[in-house]
Amino acid sequence: MKRLQRSGLVVLVLVLGGALSGAHDAGPAAPPPAVSGAQEVTVVGVFSDPQGAHGVMLEGKRDKRRVLMVIGVAEATAIAVPLEHVTPPRPLTHDLFLTLFGRLKVQLSKVVITDLRNNTYYATLHLTVDGAPMELDSRPSDAIALAIRAQAPVYAEDRVFEKSDRLPGAPAGPGERI
Repeated sequence: MKRLQRSGLVVLVLVLGGALSGAHDAGPAAPPPAVSGAQEVTVVGVFSDPQGAHGVMLEGKRDKRRVLMVIGVAEATAIAVPLEHVTPPRPLTHDLFLTLFGRLKVQLSKVVITDLRNNTYYATLHLTVDGAPMELDSRPSDAIALAIRAQAPVYAEDRVFEKSDRLPGAPAGPGERI
């Protein structure tokens, strides 16, 4: 009798397992097509560690991969101020640039973090001037600070995620958020 109950339980587990895993389907599902290139990122926040190092965390909207870029305290402040919706009493440098852009009829359409070479990140500002596209080389921290203020999207190339994953001594995670 116990043997019958045990084998019945095994059959029940196998049937439920097969049903839940989709074994009753006609065949295996095709893997989703590989997507590569730049993906839009969210600026998760600006962080500092106990030793005083600062970083900005980006997360891909497509695949949720993260990049933590080490930045200086001034750069951290330039990103944190608009990210936290703080209005300084006087315009900061990035606010001045956006005011200048506005008066010259220049629009910031997007920012792309393009590469990581020799532990240095690279970025490009994509501007529109009199309807014509223009690209400018930029430090990523400046590009991010401008993009947040202009409410322009930030993108990161896949190679940035791939190369940052391979950095020796990459931090395990963020420290305190500022």
